[in-house]
Amino acid sequence: MTVGVVSPNPPFTAMSGVSGLDIELMTALAAELGDRPVFVGYDGPDFDGIFDRLGAGEYDCVIAGTTVTPQRAAKAAFLPPYVISGQGLAVDTARLPHVHSVDDLIGLTIGVQRGDAGEAIAEGLVTDGKAARVRLYGYGAFDTALDDLAAGGCDAVMKLAPVLTELVRAVPGVEVVQRGLSVEHIAIAVNASDQQLLARLQVAQADLEKNGTLQRIRRKWLGNPYADQSSGVL
Repeated sequence: MTVGVVSPNPPFTAMSGVSGLDIELMTALAAELGDRPVFVGYDGPDFDGIFDRLGAGEYDCVIAGTTVTPQRAAKAAFLPPYVISGQGLAVDTARLPHVHSVDDLIGLTIGVQRGDAGEAIAEGLVTDGKAARVRLYGYGAFDTALDDLAAGGCDAVMKLAPVLTELVRAVPGVEVVQRGLSVEHIAIAVNASDQQLLARLQVAQADLEKNGTLQRIRRKWLGNPYADQSSGVL
């Protein structure tokens, strides 16, 4: 089973690319089907390009901490969510100590990755006059966005909260100041033409949920066994 993944995307895919929630979950799902996963990294500049490759048959499925959106659902079929989470906001608290939430972004620039679910949220803040502009970064260039926080290339960055928390952990002065900016269903995508694989994976995922395997995996990588992790509590 050929599986499209994105790395690094901790805790879904660890910095090394050989472990993480998604890797462990997909390995367990494949085992339920008597198969084994072959993980293939996606390296495009726009995350949504991974669904074009899925549709072209380069992958059998995609697991990449993927938020289900109407645009993506038009290109692929999705399993029920294995995690429900939301966007987070991070800033360099030494440079901008007054920024505690999106309500403090007036006149400031938000950095997001091109094609990421946070892009639409950030653009909406600009449209509403709550931020000055959005700066887009290539999907593999999040390190540049973090560097820009201190240098002034952007003033805040937005990304799925569990991923953002892991990515800023080792960056001095940068902290996640707000979570729960959205409620997003994170799910496995399958080529829409392969309804048989979709059905088999749905049954296997339900079995893993029922026997506690999925709760164990979520607890290991997210510190919380429950599917709904969308709370904005810091």
